[in-house]
Amino acid sequence: MHNPYVVEDRALKAFSICLLKTVDIIRDRVNRASVFEEEDFQPMTYGFKMASDVTDVRAMGMVKEVEEDLNRTIKLTRSKPGEKRDLTTEKEHDFAVAVHTRLKFCRLFFATLVAFSREKCQGMDDAQKYLKLLSELLPTIRKTVNLGVTAQREGEEQTDYPIIMGFEPLVNQRLLPPTFPRYTQIKSRDVMIEYMESLIERLKQICGVTEQNAFHGVMDFMLEFSKPSPCVLSRSLLQLLYLPPSRLVFGSMNMVDVLRDAVRAFIAPPVLMSRSGLANNPQSKDYVDSFLAHAVRPMTQLIHNTGHNRARQRDRWGHLLEDLSCLQEGADKVDAFLHSLLSKIDPGRQHLACFGTWVLYHTLRVMILYVLAGFELELYSVHEFHYVFWYLYECLYSWLISTLSRADRFLMEQESLAEQQQQKGRTNKKNKKKRKIRAHAREAALAQGAQNLCGGYYKALVGFMLDEKLSTPHFQFDNEEVRYNHRFAPFGCLVTPPPIHYPQFKDMTDLSRYNPPLDGLDLYSGACKCFQQARIHYESIPNPDDEIRCLLKIAKTNFVVMKLLLGGHTKDSKSPPEFDFSQHKIFPVIKVS
Repeated sequence: MHNPYVVEDRALKAFSICLLKTVDIIRDRVNRASVFEEEDFQPMTYGFKMASDVTDVRAMGMVKEVEEDLNRTIKLTRSKPGEKRDLTTEKEHDFAVAVHTRLKFCRLFFATLVAFSREKCQGMDDAQKYLKLLSELLPTIRKTVNLGVTAQREGEEQTDYPIIMGFEPLVNQRLLPPTFPRYTQIKSRDVMIEYMESLIERLKQICGVTEQNAFHGVMDFMLEFSKPSPCVLSRSLLQLLYLPPSRLVFGSMNMVDVLRDAVRAFIAPPVLMSRSGLANNPQSKDYVDSFLAHAVRPMTQLIHNTGHNRARQRDRWGHLLEDLSCLQEGADKVDAFLHSLLSKIDPGRQHLACFGTWVLYHTLRVMILYVLAGFELELYSVHEFHYVFWYLYECLYSWLISTLSRADRFLMEQESLAEQQQQKGRTNKKNKKKRKIRAHAREAALAQGAQNLCGGYYKALVGFMLDEKLSTPHFQFDNEEVRYNHRFAPFGCLVTPPPIHYPQFKDMTDLSRYNPPLDGLDLYSGACKCFQQARIHYESIPNPDDEIRCLLKIAKTNFVVMKLLLGGHTKDSKSPPEFDFSQHKIFPVIKVS
């Protein structure tokens, strides 16, 4: 690999050069996307030559020439009707097929990465074609994996890396980043094939981002793509498809225009509507353009954060809230100015909290992502669950639902005004009333379902504490206020929604305010109602995906568990409940015994 030009075997030479080019383009893509951490990727090559003097076309051509030679060998050695091949010919045929398949796979994989690198997403059709061919080659590679030289003989102890003549697996150990020691292992061939299968499926999924025209749709796509913790290469390619180095969306659209369309689709501010008196006002246009220009950085960072690995995302969500807080302040000023201007032009209309609602929506989503990441990363202890679920239930999801409702109301008002303007001069014609469709109905239903799940967990947890089924840390070694403040510290920079400090939390959750005092059964009853409401909301969503079906199942299961507790099941038992996260990383199934 360090000097492929001295290799005399044409197949090995072409393969080595193509592989070096593949490594180089991976390094380039990952570096350009800049969504890697030192635990993901080693960007330094320390001057190692990556066959940069060979063009991409020439590298693929060299492999193609060898493929054609091997293809001729395959045709000559394949079994013919009425003839019986000898063992040597059969073995030569099998080896030719195996080598041909691997060379073709290497060439097509390199061609796929080159297609992903083309400007303005022009290589997407080629990339999808190559990915389909790659999927078809993998079964043959798996079937012929036993023909290669094996590093391990039967009966020998399994090692972390293969021991093959001419290959030194530990040559890069001293080049790894100087952090804590990591367990380094070179994957076996079978595991490698499984990885390539999953990588190809991820790359196919990435191609779907080009079908997303709206900013909010892209954001949802990237968050969904990030959930299974994809590799750094696929994360990087997705980022560069949407925001290449030119910083133009998909290589052709200005980010300011994309954000303008996003705000218009979310809440339809009068200033962005063509029939509004503000649309052609130079002063209002300058204010809006300035606001959207300032919004580019935090919104770009929002997309960029989804490309990092799941562990690093949480820290980045916390830091992003500072930028969103500043943007919220700017949005409020723009809204106030536009409202005062619109009240003079058209006294019957208002422009209150339009841009502010849009920024608040993204702020709340980031806050929720930050809190939920703690469950996924297993940062919370069971005795912390109650105030984490309470914060989600009483504050974050409540604000999100209110924000979505406000946006829906404003959209319907703008739609009604537009219809009234169209109907002027058509009084003789009968106008059929169209049914109003809430643009954010699905997202609101998802938020209401999640809110009620969180409410169910909170009430169940407090019930367990009252029944002494949940142990809490000894006061001498613990301070709940310190833990609470630490968990929600990044929210301190925000004005909207205002952070709920620990004394306020204690006051709002004080059970002594109720008369008569609540006991465990009262809280299990409340939890039961919450899980039932969550079920109703999830069942109301049309065309549910796998996650919604999973959450629906969890809501039903937890409802049954709460019903059992209400009926006196395990009343005398002091065994702590079990929270099973095997079905979902955030919302567990409650088990009691």
